[in-house]
Amino acid sequence: RGEIYTKGSWGVSAHSSYVKRYKFRGSFDVSFLTTITGDKGSPDYSKMQNFQVIWSHQQDTKANPALNFSASVNFATSGYSRNDLNSYYNQNFTENTKSSTVNATYRRPGSKWSFSATANIAQRSQDSTLAVSFPNLTVTMSQLAPFKRKRSVGGERWYEKIKLSYSTAQQDVFFKKSLIKDWRNGMRHSVPVSATFSIFNYLNLSPSISLNDRMYTSKIRRQWDTQASREIQDTTHGFYNIFDFNASLAFDTKVYGFYKPMKFLGDKVQMIRHVITPTLSFNWNPDFGHPMWGYYDYYAYTDQAGKNHRVDYSYFSHGIFGVPGRGKSGSVSLNIANNLEMKVKDENDSTGSRKVSLIENLSLSSSYNFAADSLKLSPLQTSIMLRLVKNFNLNLSATWDPYVYKLDANGRERQVNRYRWQEGKGLYKLASTGTSFSYTFNNDTFKRKNKDDKKNNNASDNEEDETTEEESFSNRAEAKRRNKTGDSEEGSDSDGYAKWDCPWSLSVNYSINYGYGEFDKVKMDYKGKWTQNLSFNGNIRPTKNWNFSFSASYNFELKKIAYMNCSISRDLHCFTMTASFVPMGPYKSYNFHIAVKSSLLKDLKYDKRSQGSNNIRWY
Repeated sequence: RGEIYTKGSWGVSAHSSYVKRYKFRGSFDVSFLTTITGDKGSPDYSKMQNFQVIWSHQQDTKANPALNFSASVNFATSGYSRNDLNSYYNQNFTENTKSSTVNATYRRPGSKWSFSATANIAQRSQDSTLAVSFPNLTVTMSQLAPFKRKRSVGGERWYEKIKLSYSTAQQDVFFKKSLIKDWRNGMRHSVPVSATFSIFNYLNLSPSISLNDRMYTSKIRRQWDTQASREIQDTTHGFYNIFDFNASLAFDTKVYGFYKPMKFLGDKVQMIRHVITPTLSFNWNPDFGHPMWGYYDYYAYTDQAGKNHRVDYSYFSHGIFGVPGRGKSGSVSLNIANNLEMKVKDENDSTGSRKVSLIENLSLSSSYNFAADSLKLSPLQTSIMLRLVKNFNLNLSATWDPYVYKLDANGRERQVNRYRWQEGKGLYKLASTGTSFSYTFNNDTFKRKNKDDKKNNNASDNEEDETTEEESFSNRAEAKRRNKTGDSEEGSDSDGYAKWDCPWSLSVNYSINYGYGEFDKVKMDYKGKWTQNLSFNGNIRPTKNWNFSFSASYNFELKKIAYMNCSISRDLHCFTMTASFVPMGPYKSYNFHIAVKSSLLKDLKYDKRSQGSNNIRWY
């Protein structure tokens, strides 16, 4: 396909779909645009070139059970969506990020080993940021019990519960010249070892050890150049192996509590059950920032004002898989999960009762690091999930801050090692919380089926079961005769009038978050800040051939609709007609389209677009 405009703008695109039965299927789209705005020689004249590539590939599971290849590529230059007229009338126009993935996985038959190679591309249209990662090689061994006996006699022994797994990954950043000097290479190995034992019949004990190894091909040293008054870097190429490890020990159990309401309150509520799941864990790892490990270093300098500075850095901060963390950890963590249910009488249930969830899950977790120099207590994390209706759950999580803030020598707020209760400010302060939900309303949302209707349906079902095969055949023949003569009453209501069916749907997506805003230097505390997002889209079909749809988003800061797109379509039997328009905002425009429905004549069409769009005149 192609498009051309009188000021010199033009574009070409191609689409191809392919399939090989029992092997694979996919599609390929490529587009190229040359956009010219303004008059040649004028200050506002510009010429831009953009392209887009979309590729989708799926392999049939029957083609090769051991080897799988898949691709999902959506790559476009940053200015493509802003200059493509067709993108104004779909949701792709508001996309800020695009990602592409190509993956090949091989699982050796009868083996616990699997090999995977992946290429990733992530791009942000807002600032034209592009991150290419290729190749990502991963070798994984599924979990196994190395001390498991082939022929078990008696009960399972303690050492047979020890389980081991392994994974390694290698990653390189593409589009460079030299494999060693210019590529960011890395390889990672992970070996988790864990086991679970039951002690005293009610307590579960889970020890685990995790080993992580990273291999890099470069090391960066930093120092201060006193003559230039700036930091300089010296890169050394070679093979560097850095590793870290941590050990943990966890205890967990379940505590059940039951409460039966008093009889004078009625017999509707039969029982209330409360399940508490406490988990106590101990975690330990050494300080990998110590000089003996050789992962970190520092340099010192004196600025022009005569002030001394010390800068700590890691030799491998540029590494793809990161660097072991600094600081010794010897912490204890506590997590408490709660579930509250109620059993009530229900005559419609076959058992005579049903369960009602009061609190699906309420969890509280925190930790205390004995090895830390300060700020040993971590923020309190809480979350709750409530099942409000059958198909809707409310999830809410929050973070609570236990420390106070003070101003440093530079007048900046800093968290200090002093609890809020010591300053008379309570135990915790709400630092952040938020929730999001979406719901779709349609024709069936507000329908309720009466008991009489259910009885009538059951009676009709029983009557159909009691009919003989000969009567059933005669009934089907009579229905077939009515369909041929047009005497069918399927499209009529109980009064004999034609039924009017108007399918519709409305989806609402809403999110609200609370966090720290500006710092109040008088109260020495952060002010709260709320952020909200709301988007909705709907669809309605007043008749069989008419369809109306829209989507919009609301900006709470500006207190107005930020973007809206509406579309009206009409099925003309052999033709299809669509009118799309953006009624407000900087991209206010419209588009009218009519075309033949047949795929053989899909290029037989007529398009009419508005002349103004984003302050750009199209001719």
